[in-house]
Amino acid sequence: MKTNYSKYLLLLCSFFILGCSNIKYLPDGDLLYTGGSVKVEDSIIKRKDRKALETELENLLRPKPNKQILGLRPKLLIYNLAGKPTKDKGLQYWLSTKVGEPPVLFSQVDLEYNAAVLRNYTENRGYFKTKVQSDSTRHGKKATAEYTVWPSKQYKIKTVTFPDDSTALGKAISRTQKRSLLIPGNPYDLEVIKSERDRIDARLKEKGYYFFNPDYILAQVDSSKGNQEVNIRLKIKEETPTKARKPYSINDIIVYPNYSILTDSIAYKKEDVVQYKDFTIIDSAKTFNPRVFDRTLYFKKGDLYNRKNHNLSLNRFVSLGTFKFVKNEFKVDDSIPDALNAYYYLTMLPEKFLRFEVGASTNSAGYTGTDLKVNWNHRNTFGGAELFTLSLFGGADFQLSGKNGGNDIYTFGGEASLIWPRLIAPFKWQNSSEFVPKTKVLLRYERQSKAQLYTLNSFKTSFVYLWKESAKAEHELKVIEINYVSPQNVTAEYQQEILANPSLGKVIEKQLIFGPAYSYTFTNTMQKRKKNTFYFNGELDLAGNITGLIMGANAKKGDTIKFFDVPFSQYVKVKGDFRHYLKLGENSKLATRLIAGVGYAYGNNTEMPSSRQFVIGGANSIRAFRSQSVGPGSYKDINPNPAFLPDQTGDIKLEFNTEYRTKLFSIVNGALFLDAGNIWLLNENPEESGGQISKDFMKQIAVGVGAGLRFDFSFLILRTDLAFPIRQPYLVNGSNWVFDAVDFGSGAWRKENLVLSIAIGYPF
Repeated sequence: MKTNYSKYLLLLCSFFILGCSNIKYLPDGDLLYTGGSVKVEDSIIKRKDRKALETELENLLRPKPNKQILGLRPKLLIYNLAGKPTKDKGLQYWLSTKVGEPPVLFSQVDLEYNAAVLRNYTENRGYFKTKVQSDSTRHGKKATAEYTVWPSKQYKIKTVTFPDDSTALGKAISRTQKRSLLIPGNPYDLEVIKSERDRIDARLKEKGYYFFNPDYILAQVDSSKGNQEVNIRLKIKEETPTKARKPYSINDIIVYPNYSILTDSIAYKKEDVVQYKDFTIIDSAKTFNPRVFDRTLYFKKGDLYNRKNHNLSLNRFVSLGTFKFVKNEFKVDDSIPDALNAYYYLTMLPEKFLRFEVGASTNSAGYTGTDLKVNWNHRNTFGGAELFTLSLFGGADFQLSGKNGGNDIYTFGGEASLIWPRLIAPFKWQNSSEFVPKTKVLLRYERQSKAQLYTLNSFKTSFVYLWKESAKAEHELKVIEINYVSPQNVTAEYQQEILANPSLGKVIEKQLIFGPAYSYTFTNTMQKRKKNTFYFNGELDLAGNITGLIMGANAKKGDTIKFFDVPFSQYVKVKGDFRHYLKLGENSKLATRLIAGVGYAYGNNTEMPSSRQFVIGGANSIRAFRSQSVGPGSYKDINPNPAFLPDQTGDIKLEFNTEYRTKLFSIVNGALFLDAGNIWLLNENPEESGGQISKDFMKQIAVGVGAGLRFDFSFLILRTDLAFPIRQPYLVNGSNWVFDAVDFGSGAWRKENLVLSIAIGYPF
């Protein structure tokens, strides 16, 4: 007999909702405030503009009612379920105040105050002589507030007049008129006037007017001429002080590299003072090479003060990564009244420090592991704000599930890197960014042992340029990167497995990869208020191209060139990662990602090295498929050995992901997602049937869906995703869609199809 659980679930939900009534903890005689509405009554204003104005005005109403989701108020329900807290700690207090929220009462609503706010806002927008009426409506134990606004015709700007006096300040302001925000014919708006004053002030700051500020500009508005038009006259206030009326130049530049914020005064000896070019450096410990400040500071003696160079200098000091605090002030020179002395007070971070990193992970191949990394860092290694890092790391992954468990993976190694806060090159590099360009040299060794199977030794070295042209765009150029991989202790068991699955042989091949690589990243996702934000990363990887061309390498004809008895790799690889984030509400967004890439091996190779090929699946890819378990194309390993990680790789990758994210309560966020994509080979491989790209590649797209929770702890985000496939590209009989096979009630189906991913951070 099959039990019908749906009716019990319905009864439970009904009991929960009725038992947690929205009005359970209302004070006697008070009502639950469920929100306010604004109606604009004016036939002159277009309906679209009227609706937009109503939305703007409704956002000004206070207080805000309890938040609703699908007609329910979950935070208020949780508050009522937990009960009113009796003390300021404990589970009840946390549920009531952190997860839930108390009812918003109608007694907290001030109708007259809100009406005044609406009237003031509309008049500031040019709707002079606005009338506002407020009222309220009671619905049992709930109440709403209604506001009706009667705006008059919006006033327009007729003329704008800038200062016409002959003073230097008046002329400087007049010269900014070309890009004025106050345009005749546009609606009058007080916020635009304020923005115009800020714009003028910003322009003056670039011309040396250090002590000027927007409050010294007076905007006289004359609306007495009729026809709903205003004349705006900008004036310099009479009380503007003398020092704000003149530009200043830079005189002395004094830097204190070892400033302590705990001391009120600065004591130093005559021998502590070093004069270098235009700078005076006061550093008793002689901590830095003076050239550091010459490369970082944009001001030179005699320069006219401007805010751009002011901010660039501060930001470049911060981006050095050497200083904990950067303080700056300008003082009028006692002997030169129109000159400023610039002072920079720099507080260093600890010069040497040790950092430990411990991590734990699981992957979809059934491995659970942990890793430890120890970093020793030395800032200002050679007196030029360099950063030297020496790292030792190790980890172990244990296969706790699967028939052939015990093939555990052990990893250990070391890495040394040195970063210079400049580009070391035979040519002079001009950089006007607020970020200091950097040069990085890296040496790395890693040893990975898979018990009873094989050991891989990996050596890597690289010389890299890193620079940012702005906060949104950054570049990374690996002038040269050399990677050498050598196998060791390959067991007979693994050799036997290669006979059954030749793709496993690629894992233990000797590899020599060298060449340049470049990546460009653009993002404006840090602009939280924007509705649409973007992220793009493009990569170009070149290996052995010039060497292969010079030496005439041609693997297809048997002319394979080797170094140290290892064929070097020759290929071109391009990859693009584009992401779009659409803000749907205050706590919800739609995130979308598209990845496309292709790698082409030629010359000294007939196929890409496995470590440079594309893979798909896993916690940050198509989450309904385990890592490297799908593709290429319609290929399917029909006799997989659970003791071996899948090694399904390809030369071409296409992936699409979309995810709806929303806040549920407190630190818990939820997500619904769809992932799709696959990888393909450029050339046919008989051992991976169906893996070659063809005109029907879209029919081989894998698709998965799922849901997840994200726990936002501020310092990290813990993510759990549960996904299952709805389209499997390797099915050969009938359609690849498997909607009909979805059966959450079947234990066998769940074991075979449900994939749980636990990870840190968002997938994209």
